[in-house]
Amino acid sequence: MPQNSSKSAEPCPWCTGFDLYRQYHDEEWGLPLRNDLALFELLNLEGAQAGLSWSTVLKKREHYRLVFDGFKPELIADYDEAKIAALLADPGIIRNRAKVAATILNAKAYLAIKASGQSFSDYLWQFVGNTPIQNKWSSMAQVPSSTPESIAMSKALLKAGFKFVGPTICYAFMQASGMVNDHLVSCPRHQAVQAK
Repeated sequence: MPQNSSKSAEPCPWCTGFDLYRQYHDEEWGLPLRNDLALFELLNLEGAQAGLSWSTVLKKREHYRLVFDGFKPELIADYDEAKIAALLADPGIIRNRAKVAATILNAKAYLAIKASGQSFSDYLWQFVGNTPIQNKWSSMAQVPSSTPESIAMSKALLKAGFKFVGPTICYAFMQASGMVNDHLVSCPRHQAVQAK
């Protein structure tokens, strides 16, 4: 399918509003991500987004990294009630007990997958056959909120002990981590991430 001319090329409409959002769209969203710890961080941040906007989480991301010890699962898995209380008192994150508790459970589930001898990246990328799905949407109305692949990922993650990993959260995660290319075809990033 031929790309739109540069004259009509414009970024995905969801990334407007503030510079950090546009920067995230231009530099991160949709790029294939295969680093275990980066994927673990992203999955937890997508879970933190539940019921909110990604822009809310993005603005708090650096603080999340600080107070969640760089999203190192081996540290998070050992969080005690004192640490949980400190997190719930911190206005720099989304202070939701269920979401904080989910991050701790997710760390334990992550460590169990690693202990089985499989990388977290391989575990997640299996749901797209280890190759990014190249969609060719022309409008945001065409973009689904979940797919058979995200439903399968959700079921597997839930069975493995993860929380806040429903099919919609998993699909947003798949979009962000480049497992699917959901930049609109009119967006310059559609072709750029496809080439990675």
